[in-house]
Amino acid sequence: MTTVFRKALGALPRLGVQVLDLGPGTAVVSRRGGYTATKMTDDAWMVGGKRSRTRTPAGGWGLHKAAASGLCARHVAELLANYDVNCVFDVGANKGQYGRQLRELGYRGRIVSFEPVPDALAKLRKAAERDPDWQVHPFALGRSESVEHMHLGWKTMNSLLEPSAYGQQRYKRFADTATTTEVPVRRLDAVMDEAVAGIASPRPYLKMDTQGFDMEVFAGAGERIGEFVGMQSEVAALQLYEGSPHMSEAIAAYEDAGFEITGMYPVTREGATGRVVEFDCVLARAAAAPARPA
Repeated sequence: MTTVFRKALGALPRLGVQVLDLGPGTAVVSRRGGYTATKMTDDAWMVGGKRSRTRTPAGGWGLHKAAASGLCARHVAELLANYDVNCVFDVGANKGQYGRQLRELGYRGRIVSFEPVPDALAKLRKAAERDPDWQVHPFALGRSESVEHMHLGWKTMNSLLEPSAYGQQRYKRFADTATTTEVPVRRLDAVMDEAVAGIASPRPYLKMDTQGFDMEVFAGAGERIGEFVGMQSEVAALQLYEGSPHMSEAIAAYEDAGFEITGMYPVTREGATGRVVEFDCVLARAAAAPARPA
């Protein structure tokens, strides 16, 4: 028997509304249409926008990127819950996208964000202003306490490093290297006590997205890296910035510090070849996993 829900879906196209039926009780409707759906598991679908908006000359990595991003976010949310994380260090916070996403996915612990770029910092502060347990710090993190020049005008790819030859070839935005600003850089181990103040038993997680500078942030944690129960780093298969490590070097350093990979998610790909440029690498310290009833 046709349900009221199915009858309503059947009527919508006559009103100029596109309908994407995903199964019992679930559908996507849109006036703009052009949705695509990819079945991820027996009971889960990934829905994407118009193919024309996500297609590259080599044909369509946009849906793959959306799927990877969504899966990574949910993986991290589950890891934070499973490891009883109560303080997330958000290094390279930009406008607060990561912090907002954590809240949307149910994380209620402390967020400590670091962002030195003035324009992004203002928007980050706006995002965090009504959240009493979201700290914002106006500096970068690195291997040593210093003042460095940050390259601006590269949108979410502003960096303390120069672009590589490959990076300049891939991104037109790197052609403009004239705009820089001085930013303070501090060590992670020098700010940890302030960041976790008031938390009885800190169980921190380190997220880094610093455009080639993650290993410098990691080095600045010193011996206190052992206090982190998990971490996340954007690792490069293809070098976008001069002096940034290859993913194999970065992962080896993380594993030497006691972390093990729990997930790898493509961030960007080459349209023409399909090669992955960068991955989000999520790791955890297995020994830090809380004991759970069998």
